[in-house]
Amino acid sequence: MKQMMLLLLGIILVPCVTPAQTTQTEANPVSDFVRQVVERESKIIVAAAEEMPADKYSYHPTPAQMTFGHLVVHMVGSNYGLCSEISGIESPKQEKLSETDPKDSLVGALKSSFDFCTTALAKVDDSHLGDPLTLFGQWQTTRAGAMIALTDDFYDHYSMAAMYLRLNGLLPPTAQHQKKG
Repeated sequence: MKQMMLLLLGIILVPCVTPAQTTQTEANPVSDFVRQVVERESKIIVAAAEEMPADKYSYHPTPAQMTFGHLVVHMVGSNYGLCSEISGIESPKQEKLSETDPKDSLVGALKSSFDFCTTALAKVDDSHLGDPLTLFGQWQTTRAGAMIALTDDFYDHYSMAAMYLRLNGLLPPTAQHQKKG
């Protein structure tokens, strides 16, 4: 009977102890997550820019909306600006982009901006999430707020690019794999 009680107690306690012993606490969960988002979203955002034909970079759904080329220029500036502020690393000097620049130049600049983000954010950790930052010379936030703004921008920018692609009869990168499967 005593052995049965010990066995039942072991069966009851093991599930309570095992998760705590096997779950390792991340030292930098916010920074690590942002780096994962940069890695994932950079691929699909660049793929969307590559998918849009060069002659459609001047496309915009309504006169009030930006052109696809302007969207790419905006993404480049946003990536450099936010990743520079978050990391404290000055962004490299780059030539001024225009929405009318050739597609290859715009896609190259977009790739470079994501490369900068990857490098700049590599050593960022969670120890300074509450530090105050000023974004684009005007918005007061914290480092955590800037990190959230960066990841939010990726989702916003990709959704715009995906919409522009669909309005031109093209499948966005995230829909292409679904069609194949």
